[in-house]
Amino acid sequence: MNKVLVMLANGFEEVEALTVVDYLRRTGIEVNMVSTEKDLQVEGAHGIKVIGDLMIDDIREPLNYRGVFIPGGLPGATNLRDDPRVTDLVRTLADGGKMIASICAGPIVLCKAGVIDGKKVTSYPGYARDLVGAIYKQSGNMSRRDF
Repeated sequence: MNKVLVMLANGFEEVEALTVVDYLRRTGIEVNMVSTEKDLQVEGAHGIKVIGDLMIDDIREPLNYRGVFIPGGLPGATNLRDDPRVTDLVRTLADGGKMIASICAGPIVLCKAGVIDGKKVTSYPGYARDLVGAIYKQSGNMSRRDF
């Protein structure tokens, strides 16, 4: 069960998504890049095309995954936020006690899924006001003990 999902929608931030995929795979964690688009190809915010490992509709047993990672990037993060399949998946994993992670604008997806209430969260500064219910921590003022 050492598998993680990385969600991809058109407009994702390439460095945020692909660095995480690379690092996790280097440590032996199986990573499935998940396309939310009409096929496996997903285009990043800077025009880099990536081929996902599976389609979101092909995930049958989400609780068999250790967790999910949501990259930022625009309009990628808003595309993920506005996809009920993504927010349902995030909610299912959170309710199952799985790891939920995001970066930059990605926390807007977690907010829409309803999984950040009372949790310490940081994001790209422009999204602080959108993370209703969270205990917002400004990224430049955090230390390890904040989490």
